[in-house]
Amino acid sequence: MPRTDISALVAEAAADVPDRQALVESGGRTLTWLRLEDEVARIATGLGAHGVRAGQRVMLVLGNRIEFVTTYLGVLRAQVVAVPVNPRSTSGELARMIADSGTRLVVTDETAVEVVRAALAELTELADLAAPTVVVTGTEPGPGEVPLDALRAEGVRPVPPLPDAEKLAALLYTSGTSGRPRAAMLSHRALLANIEQVAAVEPPMMHGDDVVLGVLPLFHVYGLNAVLGGVLRHRARLLLVEHYDPQAVLDLIDDEACSVVPIAPPVFAHWLPDEHLRERLGPVRLVLSGSAPLEPEVIERFTEITEIPVHQGYGLTEAAPVVTSTLCSHEPRVGSVGAALPGIELRLVDETWGQLEGEDPGRIQVRGDNLFSGYWPDGADGPDADGWYATGDVGFLDASGDLFLVDRVKELVIVSGFNVYPTEVEDVIREVDGVAEAAVIGVPDAETGEAVVAYVVASRPVTHLEEAVRAHAIVRLARFKQPSRIVVVDELPLTVTGKVQKGRLRGLERRRTQGLLE
Repeated sequence: MPRTDISALVAEAAADVPDRQALVESGGRTLTWLRLEDEVARIATGLGAHGVRAGQRVMLVLGNRIEFVTTYLGVLRAQVVAVPVNPRSTSGELARMIADSGTRLVVTDETAVEVVRAALAELTELADLAAPTVVVTGTEPGPGEVPLDALRAEGVRPVPPLPDAEKLAALLYTSGTSGRPRAAMLSHRALLANIEQVAAVEPPMMHGDDVVLGVLPLFHVYGLNAVLGGVLRHRARLLLVEHYDPQAVLDLIDDEACSVVPIAPPVFAHWLPDEHLRERLGPVRLVLSGSAPLEPEVIERFTEITEIPVHQGYGLTEAAPVVTSTLCSHEPRVGSVGAALPGIELRLVDETWGQLEGEDPGRIQVRGDNLFSGYWPDGADGPDADGWYATGDVGFLDASGDLFLVDRVKELVIVSGFNVYPTEVEDVIREVDGVAEAAVIGVPDAETGEAVVAYVVASRPVTHLEEAVRAHAIVRLARFKQPSRIVVVDELPLTVTGKVQKGRLRGLERRRTQGLLE
């Protein structure tokens, strides 16, 4: 009988390799597969005893710790819906997600419990909503709160197998680069399908004897399903790291003999200056990068220093998440994010949804069993009747099927009717000596419809950097692509996975035009 629930992977591993380590925290706590299965079963039973029913929502506001894994899998085992969120969210953000998802129970730890309490206080002031029960680990619960141990049932009551893999497993709030974040509805079918699609890649990304670095946040789809899901599928060992510190993580990789290292692009910039990098990454056989494009020069330099292959891919929350990988490419292509995984189809369409041939850029559409069921609560804007989902990304496919990302549809800037892809302008600005990073957005303009504005971060103290960028842009870019304004800033706002939060830059621009900023 095919699996219908991810937690079945734990039960199978516990039966086959009960004494093998499944999880280890950087602080030293560990769980074998047998102990992990016992914890998952106890929490699944305990949820029912606390009145949480199938289909209801449980929010996880936790860092990368054992309790995240046991609670997430226990929630899925109980056929309840997991809502993992960033423990660094503000109280206002948490309040909105609790209300939007109709969460019945919030599981949190000592790092986020105060924000959770503040969120619930805001909710009771704003609306006549039944406050969810708060379950706490890592510290003493407050009045009316419950310790996580109380959720662990003394006896285990078997949960009937999930009858339908189409049942909702998780709500994952997308980063919301434009407008408010929306929750992608990921079914058990979608999560399991992507785990199997990744497992079908040759050569494999993971083996049973691998130690996998778990520094990517588990509340993010990349950490949740690409990393944790892969570990469960292959019965590898997951090293959970709650706080990212570049040097401490390098020490952990060496101490724990990590062989597979999934990271986000900003990590490379932190590691490359280390003169002992090759020795410190001695146990590593494979580095996986995702969630944002990685510059080809960075890959080349890293591989030259360490002799470790770096494979990157393209994915999105709505695809649970992995769509392509350079491990699927016939041969490495500079700038490519790889070819589609087995079981996933890609195509490009134009503005009228007509399919594009050749290497013209177009909007990327994806089809496969890994796709989400639309956005919460009504399944809006999901895959079409033929199973195709239009992503918000623009790219092109080469003759061998490798995908190259061009830009985000929503970040396209249209100046006097001409398309400007921000990444093209950003690449030109980065050529300027003294520029460390650049982000380009479009702003409303009375004459041209939109105008290009560039935010630039200096790599060192430079006088007249703005003038240098402008002079270079005049030489390298058509007039309509040149920034109308260049803003030198100390840093760019980033998501936890290293993507520039252009929505926040647009917000700054709106406030500036309204006279609220200098």
